[in-house]
Amino acid sequence: MPTFARARIQPMSTPRGAATRARIIEAAAALVAARGVGGTTLDEVMEISRTSKSQIYHYFADKDALIAAVVKTQSQTVLDFQSGCLSKVDSLQGLRQWRDRLVELNRRKRGAGGCPMGSLASELADRSEPARTLLDKSFKEWESHIATALETMQELRVLSRRAPPRDLAIALVSALQGGLLLAQTSRSTRPLELALDMAIDHIASYALRP
Repeated sequence: MPTFARARIQPMSTPRGAATRARIIEAAAALVAARGVGGTTLDEVMEISRTSKSQIYHYFADKDALIAAVVKTQSQTVLDFQSGCLSKVDSLQGLRQWRDRLVELNRRKRGAGGCPMGSLASELADRSEPARTLLDKSFKEWESHIATALETMQELRVLSRRAPPRDLAIALVSALQGGLLLAQTSRSTRPLELALDMAIDHIASYALRP
């Protein structure tokens, strides 16, 4: 992966410095989403963020460091949203409402864009070990939010103790990512709907009957 010139990183000592750094990351994230990491250049980041080369070098040692910041920022945005949604899930109905929300968000975009974390993983997992590690950690955190919801359902006797929450969470995130990818290529939410429905139906097979 091409890198920016190395530079000594200075700490963010002022709110203005923090805002400048955030603006650089936001510009880089927009470019990466539109053109990929390989198609993102320093000149374009400078132009969109209205910063100079010296300002970028002030905060980031190289392109890898900037992309790592993009990965962290994009992942945190996704995880904050998912955490907020999944923290309220304590029933199969709640899980299906979470599913409906994801499908509706995807429908509004006609499948375009896919998942920010999934797109980054597709491009970076085999090219950057630090990025792969960051993304792996983020996906595991996402899975943990789902597993926690399923464990809560077990405590409430919605699901049997035979249900393996961690494995079911991995399967659900896998179905979601595959569905988002096919929705992106087909410009239809149907693949996402089917993938999530089948994964949730499998979880429902562990439901306790009154």
